Amino acid sequence: MTLFLALLAFAFVTSVTPGPNNLMLLASGANFGIRRSLPHMFGIALGFTLMVFIVGLGLAEAFDTFPVLRQGMMVVAVLYMLWLAWKIAHASAPEAGQTGGKPLTFLQAAAFQWVNPKAWIMAIGAQTNYAQDATWAAAALVALGFVLMNLPAISLWTWLGQEIRRFLTNPRRLMAFNWTMAALLVASLLPILFH
Repeated sequence: MTLFLALLAFAFVTSVTPGPNNLMLLASGANFGIRRSLPHMFGIALGFTLMVFIVGLGLAEAFDTFPVLRQGMMVVAVLYMLWLAWKIAHASAPEAGQTGGKPLTFLQAAAFQWVNPKAWIMAIGAQTNYAQDATWAAAALVALGFVLMNLPAISLWTWLGQEIRRFLTNPRRLMAFNWTMAALLVASLLPILFH
């Protein structure tokens, strides 16, 4: 029981700290509100949980065995995150009447977990530290810990974005906010590129 409580603390802290998912949810909350961001939130929560479980079943070992897979994943991750940064930078408030801005869908957010470097670090770290016997039941228990903690943690970022929205009623402030979020998302790539 003590190990599971430690896992819950790990899951909450790693889920609530800044990273690509939370920056995108902050921007989504500011641009679209919580209700329209729900598919994005559920895509992250369920997509990440599935990823944690599959990593626990041994997918991380495939990357160690075949380093070219890891390099290919990094290229895809960088390109996808640059596309997301562009999408955030060019988002407009729903009231602006522009049709170009839409929140991520459930499937887009779930798929993003597979190219999100922070998600990989969290999944591998959790499975390594909290599923030490490396069984499918231990992998499932770690995934359960993230089911319980991830959605409440990421919801805070979406709510914060929605609250910031009151300040972003001026189109210039909204544009500055979106470009700042896009720049922070790109900056989150720097540790990957120079690792």
